[in-house]
Amino acid sequence: MDIPLDYATLKVIWWALVGILLIGYALTDGYDLGVATLLPFIGKTDEERRLVINSIGPMWEGHQVWLITGGGALFAAWPYVYAVSFSGFYLAMFVVLAALILRPVGFKYRSKRVGKAWRRNWDWALFVGGFVPALIFGVALGNVLQGVPFDIDRTMRASYDGGLFGLLNPFALLAGLASVAMLVVHGASWLVVKLEHGPVMDRAVKYGRIAALAVIVFYALAGIWLWQSGMGYRIVSDIDPQGQANPLRKEVLVEAGAWMGNYGRYPLLILAPLAGFAGSLLAFWALGRKSPLAMVGSGLAATGIISSVGASMFPFILPSSINPTASLTVWDSSSSHITLFIMLIATAIFLPIVLAYTAWVFKVLWGRLSIEEATSEGKY
Repeated sequence: MDIPLDYATLKVIWWALVGILLIGYALTDGYDLGVATLLPFIGKTDEERRLVINSIGPMWEGHQVWLITGGGALFAAWPYVYAVSFSGFYLAMFVVLAALILRPVGFKYRSKRVGKAWRRNWDWALFVGGFVPALIFGVALGNVLQGVPFDIDRTMRASYDGGLFGLLNPFALLAGLASVAMLVVHGASWLVVKLEHGPVMDRAVKYGRIAALAVIVFYALAGIWLWQSGMGYRIVSDIDPQGQANPLRKEVLVEAGAWMGNYGRYPLLILAPLAGFAGSLLAFWALGRKSPLAMVGSGLAATGIISSVGASMFPFILPSSINPTASLTVWDSSSSHITLFIMLIATAIFLPIVLAYTAWVFKVLWGRLSIEEATSEGKY
């Protein structure tokens, strides 16, 4: 079969597409996680909490398609990355899965009984379902930036030499807190767009603005830490971008400041961290004015922050802290040429369908939500 795109180009395209899927998840289900994290703090009565829950209740399930698609794309496009990350981070992913399972159960059963204790416990279950995934997703990125303790032997078998608690190191926790704050801002911005003006929105604005400042502080601290601590990996041997997957055909060194090197080689990449800071500032300003521009700001911040991780690490995807040569990169851990091309065709067909469906759902469910509507029969 004559493939119209060369292998190296397809590898870069899929690097960008996986990043787009991660950003898509942050922009959609991200505000669901943020709203759930805010729930116990901005809803003081049962009616107010039902208002918050119903702001995301009809849409959260559809948003998870981005997470599922991202996992599927990782499996198909980067099988080595999928194998190492899903085995090495197994316990952390199990915790995320358990927390996410609480969401549908909480939505389903919270209003089945009228008891205060019953509903309060499910509200906290929904909080866990929002806070824990937001934290662990950030912790995972923090560990990836530092390097993951895995190795690949000459038979291409991967081994992982780490544990769940080892993931909870200071830098990773800082990244996790930045992730939580980022999604809380996004959730608060959604509530400004979705709810009628009232005390719930006022509290969402208060916590959202605090979170926006926290994002700026945590993100800046993480950047300084990366710059000063010696994190970073660099390929020091020739590598064939057109070559087949074999992570052991290169030589990699740990090099202080290497993650900042891409910004010197490709100056336009600086737009990613600038978007992270600018979006957070816009969200802070717009939340104070209860403006829908807060959603634009929080979305820009999430896009910039996630993009800055990929921009800093390229071409690395999953560096190894115990054997840098085994680090997985865009060039040596991708699927075959034909697989990437067939997947690209499928993506070109189905991604517009997903986007169109998402846009249609927003159109149908658009409009501000009142407490009277949220507490009517048949609501969550």
